[in-house]
Amino acid sequence: MKMGQPFSGNMKRALAGIRRINLEGLRWRVFDAKGQVLGRLASQIATVIQGKDKPTYTPNREEGDMCIVLNAKDICVTGRKLTDKFYRWHTGYIGHLKERSLKDQMAKDPTEVIRKAVLRMLPRNKLRDDRDRKLRIFTNDEHPFGDRPLEPYVMPPRQIRELRPRTRRAMIRAEKKAEQQQQGTNNTSKRKKNKDAEAAAAST
Repeated sequence: MKMGQPFSGNMKRALAGIRRINLEGLRWRVFDAKGQVLGRLASQIATVIQGKDKPTYTPNREEGDMCIVLNAKDICVTGRKLTDKFYRWHTGYIGHLKERSLKDQMAKDPTEVIRKAVLRMLPRNKLRDDRDRKLRIFTNDEHPFGDRPLEPYVMPPRQIRELRPRTRRAMIRAEKKAEQQQQGTNNTSKRKKNKDAEAAAAST
């Protein structure tokens, strides 16, 4: 966000509960959610918001940093979670079990998707509400904290696990089988063309 660009969102919601946070000595970490996988981003935010990346981490003390998440509308998910993942809640009335798919939640409010993912990774204790106040999520790249000393957070590279030997052998067998089938279809098509050419030559 540029320094001169005004914040066009809900200022009251963006600054809610900020006075109850002791900002002295805290770092302002900025996470760009554009193109990031939801679970991997949420795990990194949960680590920073608990202060687990600091050598002074103590489980019973709140020493986490402020986390600002931008571009929540551009978050990604793997597999078929967009249609198969559901959020369920109960209103308290008989038979009023409500549910909403991840796709509908992204269309309604994408910030709640990241918030729920992060909060469900945090311990359920008395520090959870304080950590929730340190999490500020915005739909796009606009935010009202341009006057703060912001630090962009660099996501760690994704480590791809090597395939197990049995899985690797199965993939090699499947590739060889596909190549053989393709060669077989090519041979049959060539034979058919030759037969058609011989029949045409015989008729003439």
